[in-house]
Amino acid sequence: MQDTGFSKTSRAILVGAALVIVIAGMKQAASLLVPFLLSIFIAVLCFPMMLGLQKKGLGKNVSLFLVVALVFVVGLAIAMLVGSSVDDFSKNLPAYQVRISQQWQGFIQWLAAQGVVLPTDYLNSNLDPKAAMRMVASILSGFGNVLANSFLIFLTVIFILLEAATFSEKLAAFGRGEKDSEFSAVFTEKLRKYMNIKTWMSAATGVLVALWLWLLGVDYPALWGMMAFMLNYVPNIGSIIAAVPAVLLALIQIGTGTAFLVMAGYMVINIVVGNVIEPKYMGKGLGLSTLVVFLSLVFWGWVLGTAGMLLSVPLTVAVKLALDSKKESQWLGTLLGHAD
Repeated sequence: MQDTGFSKTSRAILVGAALVIVIAGMKQAASLLVPFLLSIFIAVLCFPMMLGLQKKGLGKNVSLFLVVALVFVVGLAIAMLVGSSVDDFSKNLPAYQVRISQQWQGFIQWLAAQGVVLPTDYLNSNLDPKAAMRMVASILSGFGNVLANSFLIFLTVIFILLEAATFSEKLAAFGRGEKDSEFSAVFTEKLRKYMNIKTWMSAATGVLVALWLWLLGVDYPALWGMMAFMLNYVPNIGSIIAAVPAVLLALIQIGTGTAFLVMAGYMVINIVVGNVIEPKYMGKGLGLSTLVVFLSLVFWGWVLGTAGMLLSVPLTVAVKLALDSKKESQWLGTLLGHAD
């Protein structure tokens, strides 16, 4: 190998500088990257369905049409649900903020009556309960902004599905080697398996959450179920974020007892689905450590915004699967995984 004239330290600095430039470019191009990444996300979920239809005797064009039609119907339903619910929630947000502020002040006064005197001014300036409702509105607004690019996402999904069947061959031809072809096949299969299982588990979580909130009489159960579905792609942390708005709304709308029932319902659903059912199908080696999940949530959320939070773990899992698929980099994949 020809000597480049750079020391190890110099090469490390150059790689670090290039990484910073790439991340800065991604942040600036987030408005373009987010629809493209969401399109890949949807296409990975739809591709096995299209292959299944082809195996049943349907032609490629017919299979593609049926899958695209399903994506369109589901996407339209989600857009209508999220759009109308976000608008309604935003209109009622000032009233919710006033009520939660009143309940917070009442709680402080109750503690004072019990002999527990707290620094009211400090608490009001540093523990503003209205900020939690503003955070919820911000997250929902971010999801609404993503839906504004739904037409672009829809078209991109169609073109990705058209190219998906020959993508592995193209990637192998680019690598020009049997090892590259094997790597492509292993990586693609593992990624499909992860995305399919995670989507079914997330869907089950969302449906159960929506049913539980509907039974308890909490407003917008379908919206919070959809939020639980989307944030379930972020293990552990996502379920906490998804539970916050529903618990707060139950507290404001109905009372403390219902808020505790909502919290208990989220805990039971996520424990059963996430810790009992999902591991049986997911298998070992596909999980991430809690620290990596948190760091990926912060990093991708900072780079890509609200949609980055949704995509943070799938993107990081894709990196982990790519590392696991080659013997030379398996030790890096092990570092990202959780301990058994």
